[in-house]
Amino acid sequence: MSALLMAAALVLGVVHAGENTADDTPRLRVLSWGGAYEAAQTQALFEPFTEATGIPVSVDAYAGGLQALREATHGDGPPWDVIDMTMSDARAACAQGLLQSLDAQLLDPAPDGTAPRQDFFEGAFTECAIAHTVFATVVAYDRTAFPGNRPTSIKHLFDIEGFPGPRALQRTPAANLEWALLSYNVPLEELYGLLSTERGLSLALRRLDSLGEAIHWWEGAEEPVQLLADGEVVMASGFNGRFFDAIVNQGAPIDILWDGQIQEFETWVIPNGADNPHLAREFIRFATRTDRLVEFARHLPYGPVRRSAAEQVTTHKPTGIDMRLHVPTHPLNAHRAVRKDETWYAQVHARINERFRDWLEGRGETNDGG
Repeated sequence: MSALLMAAALVLGVVHAGENTADDTPRLRVLSWGGAYEAAQTQALFEPFTEATGIPVSVDAYAGGLQALREATHGDGPPWDVIDMTMSDARAACAQGLLQSLDAQLLDPAPDGTAPRQDFFEGAFTECAIAHTVFATVVAYDRTAFPGNRPTSIKHLFDIEGFPGPRALQRTPAANLEWALLSYNVPLEELYGLLSTERGLSLALRRLDSLGEAIHWWEGAEEPVQLLADGEVVMASGFNGRFFDAIVNQGAPIDILWDGQIQEFETWVIPNGADNPHLAREFIRFATRTDRLVEFARHLPYGPVRRSAAEQVTTHKPTGIDMRLHVPTHPLNAHRAVRKDETWYAQVHARINERFRDWLEGRGETNDGG
């Protein structure tokens, strides 16, 4: 009887483990962004983590937002242990009770012993999220489309006459609203105050309306790069690292317009109901070590959030290109950068998204994003 009970317990243990491997070794399940971003994470984070711990990593891709997490939470529980999430989405998800709390004390100090709270940039820690990199949403353009007259200002995104052709924009209010107001010469420090008013929202949506049928909406992070590379659009919003990958590794005739870049923290979070939260914390500690952040920045030009790592950014590992000139935080690139107000977005998330959906419906379009 004792042997039978032990056998039953073992069977139940394997069933409960769900995604664990056949020999009952736990598997870290990650939700990330796919494409070049996931490839860089695999080389800098996932494979080294497996080598160091023996824990295999499986990765699913998503396009951001909270919809996938909400649906998983209301179903059988999230099939991921850790999620790579923008800070604004992480704040909103935390406020909705979708995430576990995280403490900076779980992190390793800098190589010289500096404590994490002194080594990480200000704002890198919230109740439910720990930032790992600074990325930028930027506008890029096909340099063959405008010979002799290239875009130099975010205003040119809305200048259909001077720079004709379709634009690919993400189907979300974020970045689009800020750029629309910047095109009216609204000062950087007044953007979110104005967007908090009906007048500001109306002005921004009116500017987006001025693009008429020139807007091609995208949702997957690889779409704008492909649309530009294929010549289907002349300008596209997207993530600076994806455009860098297309320029350097694919030889695409793309240039980045840094004016008006929207900087934001990318974070690690643990969903409520995760099967392996302790393993997730072990991974977050590993992935936010100084050496791992430096290594990741050698594959994609996203700025490390640790001072000890930021000062060590050097060259692109495959080509030797100086990565310091391509990270969003470099002074030459950050001259007119907008630091995304993640607290504002978390507070107005539902209202702004509803207003954006209504605007899309008024144009005869729909928006099913989260």
